[in-house]
Amino acid sequence: MQIGIAYSEPGQQLWLNIEVPDAATVQDAIDRSGILGQFPQIDLATQKVGIFGKLVKLDAPLRPGDRVEIYRAIICDPATVPRRDADEDD
Repeated sequence: MQIGIAYSEPGQQLWLNIEVPDAATVQDAIDRSGILGQFPQIDLATQKVGIFGKLVKLDAPLRPGDRVEIYRAIICDPATVPRRDADEDD
C-alpha cells in the first residue's frame, strides 16, 4: 500500500510517498522511508508522531493513503510570544 511520510524543519520540508506492506506500522514506514538517515536529529524516543494530525504510537497500523507525520518539539511557549496583528504588516 502507498502512504506518505512528512517532516518539517525551519527552511526544509520533506514529503515522501512510499510503498509499505499491508500489515505495516508507523515504525515500519519510518524505517523504510530512510528519513532517519536524512535527519539524524530525529529522536523517536522523545518526538511524537501522528497520522493526519492525530497522535499515534509507533506500533499503530497503517491504512492505504495515510500520512505519517513526525513532530518537532515546540521551542517557545505560545502563551508568552506576542501576537502579530495582520494590520501590522501593512
